[in-house]
Amino acid sequence: MSERAKDAAPVSGGGPAAEVAGWWATAVSRIEPDVIELRGQPVQELIGRIGFAEMIWLMLRGSRPDPRRAALLEAALVSSVDHGPHAPSIAVARMAITCGVGLNNAVATGINLLGDVHGGAGEQCVRLLEEVVADGDAAAVVARRRARDKYVPGFGHRFHTRDPRRDPLLGLVSEAVAAGVVPGAHLRAAIEVERLIAPVPMNIDGATAVIYAELGFPAPLARGLFVLSRSVGILAHAWEEAGQGRRNKGPIPPSILPTWL
Repeated sequence: MSERAKDAAPVSGGGPAAEVAGWWATAVSRIEPDVIELRGQPVQELIGRIGFAEMIWLMLRGSRPDPRRAALLEAALVSSVDHGPHAPSIAVARMAITCGVGLNNAVATGINLLGDVHGGAGEQCVRLLEEVVADGDAAAVVARRRARDKYVPGFGHRFHTRDPRRDPLLGLVSEAVAAGVVPGAHLRAAIEVERLIAPVPMNIDGATAVIYAELGFPAPLARGLFVLSRSVGILAHAWEEAGQGRRNKGPIPPSILPTWL
């Protein structure tokens, strides 16, 4: 073994060196001289042989999905990439890039706006669906939810009377249920909630929540997966804005002055 390899070799036994090595112990990746393993799989065996959605699944869950589950995950990721500059995460990234920061800063600025109100409804909807599945009484769950908040996460949209992403996503889930790929309990829960609160329809957060829940992702990862998806749109908008040559772009054109209070 070379001196370089010896220096980088995993530490066994006790003592300060082992304590330091254990400080960052991880099952996600193994990085050593000339070795890169992701969830135990050599990276050279993954490159060119695995799709990005499959890679996300592998990194988050430690195993590779079958093609039908990978396709469902990819559909959800594709559906959420963008919703235009009126989405705060997109608008702020476009403003940020005109301030002289790098693309990474602009993208991070947009991602940092994805909170409980803008970006968190998918996670909240997974929790709602899990509660409906566990309780067995959707009406009671909805009543409890509405007693705390007038909004039911994953339903209704301020722009769309019917979110154009709902039907194709739920259609894919229905096909997967029929084929025995996913159980279908969360899909049925979402449809029942939608029936109870009609005419308010399911939105993109609800439809993707169905997919993430059916695929067995914990609720917090629904937000994480949305962040991964939306970062694509944030990057695209920041890059477009960078090419338009504006400097210090504000939220409204300079010709429009804010109302004085």
